[in-house]
Amino acid sequence: MEQVQVKTNMLSILEDKIQLIRSGEEAIYLVGPIKLPVKLDGETVEFKWYSWLKTEDVIEDFETVIRRLSTSKLAEMQQSSVLVYGDFEYGEDALIRMHSICHTGDIFGSKRCDCGFQLRQSMKMMVEHGTGALFYLANHEGRGIGLFSKAMAYILQENGYDTVEANQALGFEDDSRDYDEAIQVLKALRPVKPVTLITNNPKKLEALKAAGLPVSGRTPLWGDISEYNERYLQTKIKKSGHLKQ
Repeated sequence: MEQVQVKTNMLSILEDKIQLIRSGEEAIYLVGPIKLPVKLDGETVEFKWYSWLKTEDVIEDFETVIRRLSTSKLAEMQQSSVLVYGDFEYGEDALIRMHSICHTGDIFGSKRCDCGFQLRQSMKMMVEHGTGALFYLANHEGRGIGLFSKAMAYILQENGYDTVEANQALGFEDDSRDYDEAIQVLKALRPVKPVTLITNNPKKLEALKAAGLPVSGRTPLWGDISEYNERYLQTKIKKSGHLKQ
């Protein structure tokens, strides 16, 4: 009897924090918001954090969704999330960043790319602006090739290949990232109000506009240039169509 009561209490707490987003015959389950205090430039800033999970079937009973978690081995896979600041749903204009996970840059602080800088700088920009959301996209490592393949691409880059050449030599496209899941979550969190995208990549802007989202513009994010990433950044501009301004 006590176990049933605990289970009922658990469900009553969690079910109000779960949102079902239908994606055809599939489902996206969005969990949050969760208070997340973050140390940013020596100060503690409170963000709201969400995570989402895409499944191949639609289950409206959240008890069943929760029950499946312990047998799904989710720790062996990556899940995406979004970090929200301010009144993101109703604020007049919000900054957003579609940020690809970068294990080496975001976690270890690698100077081979500018990802770690872009992550922290976009968060600062959102706080200064007053509202925004950083979408942290887990299946985008190495422009969609995964961490293990990215390690091999790095070895090729150390032997004369540029970023595009290395990915293509391993049998991948230059950029295989998809923004559909993130766009659906964005629509759920901010269904009407316009957004300004923090990016140098026009493909991200095109993806938002193609999905019918109200986009008020783009603001560039450029910096942390060093001897270690100069060729990488130039390849972004020359071969991948990125904008410097």
